Amino acid sequence: MITWGISANSHNAAVAVFDSDRLIFATETERWSGVKNDPHLTSDLHYYLHTKSLTPSKIIWYEKPLLKTLRQLEAGQGLNLKENNIRRYIKKHLFSLPVEYVSHHHAHAAAGYYTSKFNDACVLVIDAIGEYETLTIWQGEGDNLTKVYNLDYPNSLGLWYSAMTQRCGLRPNEEEYILMGMAAYGDPKKHFNRILLDFFQFPNDDYNHIFRLKQNVHRGCRDWAPELTTEQDLFDIAAATQAVYETVFERILQHALQLVPSRNLVFMGGCALNCSANPIVYKYFNNVWIMPAPGDSGSAIGAVLAKLGKHIEWKGPYLGHDMGTRHNNYNILNELQTNGICGVARGPAEFGPRALGNRSLLADPRSITVKERVNDIKQRQQFRPFAPAILEELAHYYFDIPGDGSSPYMQMVATCRDPELFPAIVHADGSSRVQTVSKRDNPEFYELLVMWYKATGCPMLLNTSLNIKGKPMVNDHKDCSEWEKTYGVKIFS
Repeated sequence: MITWGISANSHNAAVAVFDSDRLIFATETERWSGVKNDPHLTSDLHYYLHTKSLTPSKIIWYEKPLLKTLRQLEAGQGLNLKENNIRRYIKKHLFSLPVEYVSHHHAHAAAGYYTSKFNDACVLVIDAIGEYETLTIWQGEGDNLTKVYNLDYPNSLGLWYSAMTQRCGLRPNEEEYILMGMAAYGDPKKHFNRILLDFFQFPNDDYNHIFRLKQNVHRGCRDWAPELTTEQDLFDIAAATQAVYETVFERILQHALQLVPSRNLVFMGGCALNCSANPIVYKYFNNVWIMPAPGDSGSAIGAVLAKLGKHIEWKGPYLGHDMGTRHNNYNILNELQTNGICGVARGPAEFGPRALGNRSLLADPRSITVKERVNDIKQRQQFRPFAPAILEELAHYYFDIPGDGSSPYMQMVATCRDPELFPAIVHADGSSRVQTVSKRDNPEFYELLVMWYKATGCPMLLNTSLNIKGKPMVNDHKDCSEWEKTYGVKIFS
């Protein structure tokens, strides 16, 4: 039986397809519509799945619309019964089908735990908001997943971080990762105490509240510290915001370990994309799993797994549209050696926000000028950093990676041991968001890195997503052809 899990009607919609208990396809709808963070379903994706005989018998939705409606009403957002009528929404975008529902945080937790290899784990979910919940802690034992703690709206670490993203002149719920990049150029101490005191309190007499927010930041905090207006002011705000986030995050981890004593951690929710803070988890846990799409898009998978209630075999993040091509690595190697940069689009697309070798723009990380060149192509701010993709077995020689030294999904930052040798992939603070590449994870990309290493003595390539700012990654041959013509970079597709 074919079942679809869907997360949509909010932001960054996604569809996951299961054949009984096998995950066989997953994609964000933005890849099909061309609209970055598209919140809605799209007919091109539906038609594609129909041609593959993957029309569903039922749909499982990633949150409970009635609870969401009640919370929105209490929050002063009006009575949104029509917008939250999911059966009507599904019928409008698809067709009439049975729809089942799971709670938002249950979908997050199930997506993480049931794709992990752990038989027991502490499962931590931190996001902006799901129905009412903003932070939950779960205990995983075997196939049982039990919630042991929840923090509710308006107390939300994720909402606060998005509000501070907006305060820095960025788009909330979309450009939090840019705030992380800005933080490296600021002084984290300059506004740390002011931000902490203005927004947070930590009640010692209330065990049910790890923290409380002093104000509801759901509509942002544009008016906070209005005298801070210069570019350096914004960098300093970003640095302090990241430092405060890490302080609160560590308090949450301590609380989680008290409630669930397992040394295995599953971390989910949009906050799990904060790769600068994520290394902190290894102060408290020995083994960590963050699935490649820990935000709401991954809840398309989690919705189905919450209903199944059991572990599945996780075969990796390459779950999207299959290009049907396997390009010769010798041609790609030659292009990199000749021009220092090229695009690669082959095989099934990655599910999640990171390009992991199948929809990637690759470049020589040793070049002093390549960072500026790639940022120009992608139309990004010049302070934005790039990630290195490195052979897993050599990564520890070049980066101080926390945990077991593996980082296949770019979820941790690590200190580069020789930053002067690789200026294109090292951020202003000396860190890099590393992707370790193994033969088991992506054989073709691994082979390319081996060939590049043998030819140049360099075991890594700059790896960034094959897109430009404000646009989704390329998805198919048509996208690649248009991208190549527009930006003048060879794409092997």
